[in-house]
Amino acid sequence: MNKVMKEVISTLLYLAGVLCLTWIIITFVGQRTQVSGASMEPTLDSGDNLIVDKITYRFRDPERFDIIVFPWKYEESTYYIKRIIGLPGETVQIDENGIIYINGEVLQESYGREVIKAEYVGLASEPITLGEDEYFVMGDNRNNSTDSRSAMVGNIKRGDIIGRAWIRIWPFSKFGILKHQ
Repeated sequence: MNKVMKEVISTLLYLAGVLCLTWIIITFVGQRTQVSGASMEPTLDSGDNLIVDKITYRFRDPERFDIIVFPWKYEESTYYIKRIIGLPGETVQIDENGIIYINGEVLQESYGREVIKAEYVGLASEPITLGEDEYFVMGDNRNNSTDSRSAMVGNIKRGDIIGRAWIRIWPFSKFGILKHQ
C-alpha cells in the first residue's frame, strides 16, 4: 500500500472510533437536551440547555425532588422534564387547597412556583397509589404543567426514565449543577 492509502485508512479508523465513542456517551452516559415551555419555571426556563445524566440511575434509584427526563408517549422524539414528587409504593393526593400529601402527610417542599389552584389538582384529587416501579412527577410551575395529575402523562414507570437533569450549560449566566433540597 502506498503512503496516501495508509493515511486515508488511518483517518477513517480514527473517525470511526470518534463516532463509536460519541454513540456510547450519548446512549449510556449523558446527552444534551433543551427545555421547551414554562412548566419547570422558575427552576428551568424555556431555552435552557441541560446535560442529562443517564448513568446515575443504573446504580441507584431516582429520589424525591430529582428532575428527570422521560419520553412523552404520544409523540416520538418528544421528552418531558419534571420533578419527582411521589416514589414507588407511596400514595399521593392533592387537596382542594393545593396541598400535596404523601401517605397522608403534608409534603414539605418549596419548588412549586405557586399554590396549586383547585382546577389543576387533576387526577390527584383522589388518592393515587404508585406501583412498585412508578413515580409521580410534577412541574415546578404547578398551574402551568401537564404532569402526573393528567391522564395524558400519568405515573412514570422506572424503565421510561431516561435520566436526571444534571447541569445547565446554557445560558452561561445560569451555568451550574441542578440540585434538590
